[in-house]
Amino acid sequence: MSAGFGSRVRERAGGAGLRLYLALGVVAALVALLAVLLVAPDSTAGQFAAVLFANSTFASALRLSVPIAFAALGGIFAEKSGVINIGLEGLLIIAAFAGIYAADLLGSPWLGLLGGVAASTLFALLFAVVCIEFRADQIIAGLAVWLIALGLAPFAAQVVYGSTNTPRVATFATLPTMGIPVVSEGVTAELLFGYALVDLPFFGALFSATPMVYVMFAAVVASWWTLNRTAFGRHVRASGENPKALDTAGVSVSRVRYAAVLLSGVLCGFGGAALSLSLGQFIGNGPTMVDGKGFIAIVAYLLGNYNAVGALLSTLLFAGLDALQLTLQARDVIQVPNSLVRTIPYVSVIVVLTLFGRTRTPDAAGDHYESGEE
Repeated sequence: MSAGFGSRVRERAGGAGLRLYLALGVVAALVALLAVLLVAPDSTAGQFAAVLFANSTFASALRLSVPIAFAALGGIFAEKSGVINIGLEGLLIIAAFAGIYAADLLGSPWLGLLGGVAASTLFALLFAVVCIEFRADQIIAGLAVWLIALGLAPFAAQVVYGSTNTPRVATFATLPTMGIPVVSEGVTAELLFGYALVDLPFFGALFSATPMVYVMFAAVVASWWTLNRTAFGRHVRASGENPKALDTAGVSVSRVRYAAVLLSGVLCGFGGAALSLSLGQFIGNGPTMVDGKGFIAIVAYLLGNYNAVGALLSTLLFAGLDALQLTLQARDVIQVPNSLVRTIPYVSVIVVLTLFGRTRTPDAAGDHYESGEE
């Protein structure tokens, strides 16, 4: 027994050492690219580094992160409570359309955001009733939510607007266009070596984003705090790990799971509505403008091991690689077919998941529970 324990310890230590060496290798590669950018900016490697460290790349990464991060947070709450919600994609889709429709109807992107949240929460409620009350298979129910939303949102757009792509509506303003001192170009006093915050290299993108980027960061902090520092968070975790113990303590497992799934609907509503309202239009062709972001969110929170901060970092990794491949295609920096460049984020995430992924799912995830069960 002691020999087996020792071998497991050595195996884990070896895995941790490998991950440390890989992390150091990535850091060294980034430093080398930065050096090439400074020494030989016109070389292929220098142009690649210029794209990698550009403000526009980071800005795109932040914009692409919003729907994925919100959906990942929603997935964490649902699955931590014991309900596997793979219908995140469908919740994003229905929120994306409802957000545009509500903004068009009410004349405000913020009211549109609330409309998207309401629609997504309603779909999450239906999913919760089917899974918790009627004990349906959660995977099948989640797929049903996705397929219904995939058909319903473009159909509704066709009925209301005569096209699966809606007309444009008002979008969220970015901080520079709000004329905030110290942030906006031409409105600020000289700051940080003569730069306005929005002009800072690379990190200036943090100050040229829409408000939903900052809401995303706030949601990550709030989600982490809720799951790890509140009674509700303890109930959610107990519902997914040991629902019998939670029931014995006098807490309704069903109520906790309903609350967690509804919260996942609220978070997906923010993500889906933010996606469409950042563009000012819902695009319903093919897989819609959501285009698999809900499924990527599942990978993100699994890679982050059900931790809100880890899910955000995983999301930023994928979104950053996605922004990088989009810019590389637009600028034709490397002589590689665009079809191959488009695979960069997916291949990279698979490699990272293989090398760094150590996910432990909640013990009761996917299991039904009724009060009094043995």
